[in-house]
Amino acid sequence: MESIVRHKGKVAGLDRVNVDTDQIIPKQFLKRIERTGFGQYLFFDWRFNNDGTENESFELNRPENKGASILVAGHNFGCGSSREHAPWALKDYGFQIVIAPSFADIFYNNCLKNGMLPIRLEETHVKDLLEKSKEADFELIIDLEKQVVIDSEKKYSFAIDPYWKEMLANGWDEIDVTLNFEDAIRNYEKSRKIG
Repeated sequence: MESIVRHKGKVAGLDRVNVDTDQIIPKQFLKRIERTGFGQYLFFDWRFNNDGTENESFELNRPENKGASILVAGHNFGCGSSREHAPWALKDYGFQIVIAPSFADIFYNNCLKNGMLPIRLEETHVKDLLEKSKEADFELIIDLEKQVVIDSEKKYSFAIDPYWKEMLANGWDEIDVTLNFEDAIRNYEKSRKIG
């Protein structure tokens, strides 16, 4: 996985609450077994009209939001079912970071396990960022080491568990952590051989 230490990116605002995982990635697209290829189906029912054309009124289809790597959304983002496909779809679409006042717990943890940074900020700060995201080419800097979100005018602090901070900063998943102990595991297995 790619590490996240300091990320500068364009912001897309999704000023909606209780965005559930079935809206993030609808169930009919869950047939793939790879973690890639889901971005094209992200928010499918909102992004596209019934005839397959883009819904011009949907937030992510607006020109100022094209190419964004940071998503700012409302309360309880990622609620609903526990499908891991939701962060896969967001990441495959190009988002590295999701900022909201609150997340569903399983979704939050699935983001971390898949190399995405979910950031909880106070509602007033999120509302400020959502308003600014309406501007063309609004960007933020996310400094994971200092745990701050920086725009041209303000800094917003966020909390993250030290374990996940280290994982994201190093670009590790849980398999990588195990592989860090490969020599010790091999030595243990050799010492346990019988016969």
